[in-house]
Amino acid sequence: MREQMLLLQRPVENELHHAMLAANAVAGCYASAVNELLLQTRIKAEQIIAIGCHGQTVRHNPQQGYSLQLCNAALLTELCGISVVSDFRSRDIAAGGNGAPLVPAFHHALFPNRSAHRVIVNIGGISNLTSLPPKGAYFGFDCGPGNVLLDSWCEAQTGERFDADGAWAATGTIIPDLLKRLLSHPYFSQPLPKSCGREQFNLQWLNGLLSGGEAAQDVQATLLELTVQIIAQAVSEYCRGVREIYFCGGGARNKVLVDKLCKALPGIKTDVTDALGINPQTLEAYAFAWLAWQTLQGKSGNLPQTTGAKGQRILGAIYQK
Repeated sequence: MREQMLLLQRPVENELHHAMLAANAVAGCYASAVNELLLQTRIKAEQIIAIGCHGQTVRHNPQQGYSLQLCNAALLTELCGISVVSDFRSRDIAAGGNGAPLVPAFHHALFPNRSAHRVIVNIGGISNLTSLPPKGAYFGFDCGPGNVLLDSWCEAQTGERFDADGAWAATGTIIPDLLKRLLSHPYFSQPLPKSCGREQFNLQWLNGLLSGGEAAQDVQATLLELTVQIIAQAVSEYCRGVREIYFCGGGARNKVLVDKLCKALPGIKTDVTDALGINPQTLEAYAFAWLAWQTLQGKSGNLPQTTGAKGQRILGAIYQK
């Protein structure tokens, strides 16, 4: 199923049929996870208000008016007997926004700091940050690739889905010319608000920048440095006066990456969100549960200053049980 999802990132034969089958399959996986959780915790389905289901993004093209996340939410409702809130991005995009990132509003609700400027950096496939100054407007945006290129290159070269702890990258040497070519992507100089995805940053793009003679581990080291530099630059340019930064997402468990980020951000307190009481790899799940709650309460879930939408909007579609 993972391979099918990755394949659907670009046009394939009979893709509508394959997309619908994939949406059904991922709903089945979600249902299995939910029902197993209910068994483990001895909680009944009728005690759950709703499932906040983001689905799996396969296309993100807000400039053309859409972002597609696959999951058959109606089927998930039937399989679990629980109401489902899904399709969070569409309303923001319909209002002229990017539909992403959506987590900054949750970061503000969960992690405000009234005495110091705090930044939350999520290092998922794409890295994004949320700026939380003690006074003034809070906002967020996608910095660029987080793990997407690191994981893709690692799997293509080694067969491993990711570079555990950044150990493989640590054996390589940064290639300055390649790093310069990577950093020349126009996205990095694009003004806010902005969001990105695999449409901009993928193996095809990376391979087009390689000469062919590079050692695989050196490319990995360079990709890691790319992630470090774009996050550090984003913090420097848009988060002046920041006192503390907390990392979350899968990349927060990449020791080499986090160590390099800490060195690239001197004079700033850095830590992972464990220090704030939230596992870095479950923070986004919390966020979409919170967004679902906002929807059910008839409250807005987007940040116009982050997504570029014309105003606050109630996000998501509700499938009642």
